Amino acid sequence: MIGGEPDPQTGADSSAGPPVALIDLLDRLLNGGAVVTGDIVLSVADVDLVHINLRAVIRSITADEPGPW
Repeated sequence: MIGGEPDPQTGADSSAGPPVALIDLLDRLLNGGAVVTGDIVLSVADVDLVHINLRAVIRSITADEPGPW
Protein backbone atom coordinates (compact mmCIF):
# COMPACT_ATOMS: atom_id res chain seq x y z
CA MET A 1 0.00 0.00 0.00
CA ILE A 2 1.25 3.48 -0.84
CA GLY A 3 1.43 5.96 2.06
CA GLY A 4 -1.49 8.34 2.35
CA GLU A 5 -4.07 6.01 0.85
CA PRO A 6 -6.94 4.76 3.02
CA ASP A 7 -6.79 1.17 4.24
CA PRO A 8 -9.50 -0.70 2.30
CA GLN A 9 -10.54 -2.72 5.38
CA THR A 10 -10.73 0.05 7.99
CA GLY A 11 -10.98 3.18 5.85
CA ALA A 12 -8.28 4.81 8.00
CA ASP A 13 -5.54 6.93 6.47
CA SER A 14 -2.21 5.09 6.74
CA SER A 15 -0.29 8.38 7.26
CA ALA A 16 -2.48 9.53 10.17
CA GLY A 17 0.04 8.41 12.81
CA PRO A 18 -0.39 6.20 15.85
CA PRO A 19 -3.81 5.99 17.52
CA VAL A 20 -4.27 7.93 20.75
CA ALA A 21 -5.58 6.03 23.77
CA LEU A 22 -8.63 7.41 25.56
CA ILE A 23 -6.68 7.86 28.80
CA ASP A 24 -4.06 9.96 26.98
CA LEU A 25 -6.79 12.13 25.48
CA LEU A 26 -8.38 12.65 28.91
CA ASP A 27 -4.99 13.46 30.44
CA ARG A 28 -4.32 16.14 27.83
CA LEU A 29 -7.82 17.55 28.24
CA LEU A 30 -7.61 17.77 32.03
CA ASN A 31 -4.11 19.27 32.01
CA GLY A 32 -5.25 22.11 29.78
CA GLY A 33 -8.82 22.31 31.01
CA ALA A 34 -12.04 22.56 29.07
CA VAL A 35 -15.27 24.54 29.17
CA VAL A 36 -18.52 22.76 28.37
CA THR A 37 -21.56 24.88 27.52
CA GLY A 38 -25.10 24.07 26.57
CA ASP A 39 -28.64 25.41 26.43
CA ILE A 40 -31.90 23.71 27.35
CA VAL A 41 -35.23 25.21 26.32
CA LEU A 42 -38.55 23.72 27.38
CA SER A 43 -41.43 24.95 25.29
CA VAL A 44 -45.07 24.13 24.66
CA ALA A 45 -46.82 25.22 21.45
CA ASP A 46 -43.81 27.33 20.45
CA VAL A 47 -43.91 29.24 23.75
CA ASP A 48 -40.63 29.08 25.67
CA LEU A 49 -41.43 28.22 29.29
CA VAL A 50 -37.97 27.47 30.70
CA HIS A 51 -34.57 28.48 29.36
CA ILE A 52 -31.47 27.06 31.11
CA ASN A 53 -27.86 27.99 30.30
CA LEU A 54 -25.29 25.43 31.37
CA ARG A 55 -21.57 26.15 31.77
CA ALA A 56 -19.03 23.82 33.35
CA VAL A 57 -15.27 24.14 33.70
CA ILE A 58 -13.42 20.84 33.73
CA ARG A 59 -9.87 20.94 35.04
CA SER A 60 -7.54 18.79 37.10
CA ILE A 61 -6.76 19.82 40.68
CA THR A 62 -3.22 19.81 42.03
CA ALA A 63 -2.08 19.99 45.67
CA ASP A 64 0.01 23.12 44.91
CA GLU A 65 -3.04 25.29 44.26
CA PRO A 66 -5.12 26.55 47.19
CA GLY A 67 -8.68 25.26 47.44
CA PRO A 68 -11.66 27.58 46.97
CA TRP A 69 -12.78 27.05 50.60
